[in-house]
Amino acid sequence: MQIKGRLYGIGVGPGDPELLTLKALRLLQAAPVVAYQSAVDKESIARAIVSPYLTGNQIEVLFHLPRALEPETANLIYDQEVAPIAEHLAAGRDVVVLCEGDPFFYGSFMYVFTRLSEHYQTEVVPGISSLMACPVALGVPFTYYNDIMTVLPAPMPAEELTTHLLATDAAAIMKLGRHFTKVRDVLHQLGLASRALYIERATMTQQRIVPLDEVDPAQVPYFSMIIIPTKNRL
Repeated sequence: MQIKGRLYGIGVGPGDPELLTLKALRLLQAAPVVAYQSAVDKESIARAIVSPYLTGNQIEVLFHLPRALEPETANLIYDQEVAPIAEHLAAGRDVVVLCEGDPFFYGSFMYVFTRLSEHYQTEVVPGISSLMACPVALGVPFTYYNDIMTVLPAPMPAEELTTHLLATDAAAIMKLGRHFTKVRDVLHQLGLASRALYIERATMTQQRIVPLDEVDPAQVPYFSMIIIPTKNRL
């Protein structure tokens, strides 16, 4: 009977290769197969992060998980995209799947996990997420003591952003991209713009910190975040 391979989802952190955990590094270098996702015709950010640590004799599997799809369409495409990973596992080869940040915090590995974890032994290794990296890169304490912290996806409607921002002490607004102008306008309407801090590609070599009102909305990448630290100080 063929012994199945083991599936590993490892968080590779926000961009700085030195933020990879020791456990993730050990598993990465021991695996015969390394899988990673990217947008079509774009370099995989996850692979770029770990490239200094690849052994050079591993099988590499690239897959694409397009976003903003209707569930029925997404399920069909995602099933097809993870199939090569399943084939390696069925053949007895362990597979490490790279994931920017943390696998279970808006991570692309979740889509692999929901399709394969019931069929193959699976281990998930946490990673440092952008939520942790951005306040540090900005040099601001994010929360104190009993502060409430809220994570908000920028694509949500302005009315929902407003409701959540009014009910929290500190907030992180992620996935800005083409939604930046809407978010900036909401922050000005709520009087929060003076506390809001913008950063893109935190810990990467291309990291940029720009005053909120000097950001060019046409140039805001997906990997950007607005941090609104608590106004409390202890």
